[in-house]
Amino acid sequence: MSDEIKRSVTIAGHRTSISLERPFWDALKELACSEKTSVNDLVRRIDAKRGGKGTLSAAVRVYVLNGMRNRTSGSCTT
Repeated sequence: MSDEIKRSVTIAGHRTSISLERPFWDALKELACSEKTSVNDLVRRIDAKRGGKGTLSAAVRVYVLNGMRNRTSGSCTT
């Protein structure tokens, strides 16, 4: 069982909540910091890019995964 943490963000002027596991919240904060933006603004951008497909939580997880992969690309080969 995962320990999801629910947090609220504002998108298009309304509050919505996102449930993510702590490692995803931590990585999202790190990515936002590296992009010199707030978590809320980053989530807004992720939401806009998903085009209504899937859930916002899933879109955030994929963004975080891709962000972490981009940071480590080239450091290992499989």
